[in-house]
Amino acid sequence: MKVAFITRATLFNVPGGDTVQIIETAGYLRKLNAEVDIILSGKKINYSKYDLFHFFNITRPADILRYIKKIEAPVILSPILVDYSEYDRYHRKGLSGFIFKKFSPGVNEYIKTMVRAVKGNDSMPPASYILKGHKKSIKKILARVTILLPASELEYQKLQKEYGVKKEYVIVPNGISSGLFIPDEKREKEKNLVICGARIEGIKNQLNLIKALNDSRYNVFLIGSPAPNQLSYYSKCRKAASSNVEFIERLPQDELVDYYRRAKVHVLPSWFETCGLSSLEAAAMGCNIVITDKGYTKDYFGDDAFYCNPEDPASILTAVEKAASVTSNKILQKRILEEYTWENAAAITLEAYKKVVPG
Repeated sequence: MKVAFITRATLFNVPGGDTVQIIETAGYLRKLNAEVDIILSGKKINYSKYDLFHFFNITRPADILRYIKKIEAPVILSPILVDYSEYDRYHRKGLSGFIFKKFSPGVNEYIKTMVRAVKGNDSMPPASYILKGHKKSIKKILARVTILLPASELEYQKLQKEYGVKKEYVIVPNGISSGLFIPDEKREKEKNLVICGARIEGIKNQLNLIKALNDSRYNVFLIGSPAPNQLSYYSKCRKAASSNVEFIERLPQDELVDYYRRAKVHVLPSWFETCGLSSLEAAAMGCNIVITDKGYTKDYFGDDAFYCNPEDPASILTAVEKAASVTSNKILQKRILEEYTWENAAAITLEAYKKVVPG
């Protein structure tokens, strides 16, 4: 089976959780004898070469729309549906914050797409996107999709609510690299070490995390590079941070392992999370998890995480205090190590492919 993964043009030079998801899923699918090519949006495609086309990131419909009309083979979609609307309308600062308060979420995403293109940070969207707008483009894509692969039941429900979609779907949870994230039971946790592994940008909410833990007893490591268009936010974080907060540039996953082994708590107080890949990885390594209550996180962590209100630094601090005061959650750790792996995700994905490409 020959599969084209089609994704955003900035997948590698602005890496995020979807970068890990796509690389790992492709790697394990290849081990299952599927031929997978990762194609960045904007590149030419030999359509006759592939049995099916697997797209990612419905929140960037311009990347998909440029291809979908020319495809005759089955189309698979991993939505990675992120809702930026609360952050954009109520918490984003500066000129963009002023503008985004005036318009609907769909219009705001349209503006972002066009600004990225004009600035040269992304390819120019196709004429069909420019004419249709953001929300209609998403609906057009969803109408063409053969099978949806949401990463949780909550994500599919969000798609239904926002776009009225009723499609066959298979839940493919996000995962960890099981061969890399191997717990060391002999290693004692540093009880005051708190880490946050995420790209530094407004929606990840590191500024409120800093406000919550400044001058506390905790040593806080913020591990991640700033998003290219969020340098002013990064600067605010640096200026706000006390001496107990340390910034560490984005690390390869194999270098993250040691931090996960050492840390007692991993915190991700985002304004929205699909699951939080770094939280999965940290939990597999025995960290207790503090995570936002906004998004699809409860489908992954259930009652085995400490939830916080990202708007309230006091809520973040309280959740961290609770997480730091108890032993590592072995139930969550075991569940992730057994169920939430990229190997399992690839196997489920391949079964979904076989529904539309028999044999």
